[in-house]
Amino acid sequence: MRKEEIKKIIKENNISYIRMQFTDMLGDIKAVEIPASRIDDALENKIMFDGSSIEGFVRIKEADMYLHPDLDTFLVLPFEDSSIGGVARFICDVYMPDGTPFIGDPRYILKKEVKKMNEMGIDSLFVGFEPEFYLFKLNSDGSVSTNCSDRASYFDLSPFDGGEDVRREIALMLEKMGFEVQASHHEVGPGQNEITFKYTDVVSACDRVQTFKQVVKMIARKNGYLASFMPKPLNKQAGNGMHTNCSLYNKDKGDLFYDPKAAMELSSMCRKWITGVLNHARELSLLTNPIVNSYKRLVSGYEAPIYACWSDANRSSLVRIPAARGLATRTEFRNVDPCANPYLALAGILACGLEGIKNIKDKDTIPPVKDNLFDLSSDEIKNRNITCLPETLHEAIEEFKTSKILKEVLGEHLFPKYVEAKEKEWKEYHTTVSEFELKKYLGR
Repeated sequence: MRKEEIKKIIKENNISYIRMQFTDMLGDIKAVEIPASRIDDALENKIMFDGSSIEGFVRIKEADMYLHPDLDTFLVLPFEDSSIGGVARFICDVYMPDGTPFIGDPRYILKKEVKKMNEMGIDSLFVGFEPEFYLFKLNSDGSVSTNCSDRASYFDLSPFDGGEDVRREIALMLEKMGFEVQASHHEVGPGQNEITFKYTDVVSACDRVQTFKQVVKMIARKNGYLASFMPKPLNKQAGNGMHTNCSLYNKDKGDLFYDPKAAMELSSMCRKWITGVLNHARELSLLTNPIVNSYKRLVSGYEAPIYACWSDANRSSLVRIPAARGLATRTEFRNVDPCANPYLALAGILACGLEGIKNIKDKDTIPPVKDNLFDLSSDEIKNRNITCLPETLHEAIEEFKTSKILKEVLGEHLFPKYVEAKEKEWKEYHTTVSEFELKKYLGR
C-alpha cells in the first residue's frame, strides 16, 4: 500500500488510533499505540519504544528502538469499539537507532531465512496454518473456568455444538479483515474448534496467524468465553495443534514438491526437505512446542505425533503428505502447536528443510512409514531407527542447546536469551508442587 492511500483510509474510516504491533521472543503480541494525528511520524519510522522492557530484546542501556511499519499490513480493526473513533494497525519490524534491523526481532529472523531461500532460486515458501482452540465459559465475575462451551465432538452441529455461533462470528469477522476462510468446524474435544484460512507466503502467514489469535480471543470474550490456544488444557481430551502446511514454489516451475513421474508424485526436493526437517526434529521441538504443557499433548492416543517420521496418510507421523497433488502438493507438520512463536518456528523449519535440499543425496533420504506407529512396541520402533520427539520441555531444551543450525538461525543475540527463558520456565515448573502430587502423596 502507498502512504497516501493509507492516509485516505484513515480519514474515510474516522480512525483515531493506530496500533503499532510487533512480536516478542516468546510469540506474544506487543504494541505501541499512537493517535492518528501521528500517522506521518509512523510512516517515517519515527515511533520509538523501550526495548529493555520486552522479553528477549535489549538491556536498559540499549533501550531505544524504533518501529518500522510494514505498509502492506495496514488494517482497520472492525472488532474494536469505534464509538470514539476507529482503530487501525500496522505490523512492524524492529530497528535500532542507527537504522539497522534488530537482530533479535523474530520477524527479521524469518526474513533472513527467506532471503537464503531466494538465493537458492526458490521464490516462495507458502504456508497454511490449521490452528485449534478451546472455548471455556467465563464466570459471572469474569474469572476463567474450565467449563467447555459444549460436549460435542468432531464435526458435530447444534444443538450439540454450543460454540457454533461464536465460531461463525469469528469466521465472518476474519473475512471482513481480508482473510479467505476455507473451513470452520467443531474439533474432537468438547468445546474445541478449528478455523482454517488460505495459505500465503510465509511472512504474511505468520502475520495472519497472530492476527487470527487476536480476533478469536476478542470475539470469544465478547460472547462470555475464554478462547484458549493452550496445547493441552484438559486431561484425557484432545490437545490443540497448529498443523503447518508448507510448499516451496518457483514462478517458472510451479510447486517444487510435485513430480508426476516420481514415486508418490513427490519430487526429490520434497523428500530432501522432509529429511532435513526430520533430521533436526528433536532440536526443532523447542521452537515448535515451546512450553511445559506442549509435551502433554505429544503423547500416544490423541493423534498428536510422537515420532520423527513421515507418511502419505498416517496421522501418527510427524510429517504427513495430504492427498492433493499438483499445485496443492505440500508437507503437513503435525507437531507444531499454537503456543509456538510462528516466526521462529517457521524460520527453524525453513532452515532445516533448506539444509536437507542442499546437502542430502537422494539415496540418503528417509523413506515413508506405512504402519500406524501407535500400534508398534517400543522395540519395534527402535528396530526401524525411528526417532522419538522429546517427552518434556527439559529434554527439548537440552537438544536445542546442541543445535548448530538453530544457533545460526536465532543468532548470537536471541539464542542464549531463548535458552535462558526456557530454562527458567522449566525450573519454575520443576520446583512447583502440583495438585496431582498433593492428591496422590499428601496423606501417605
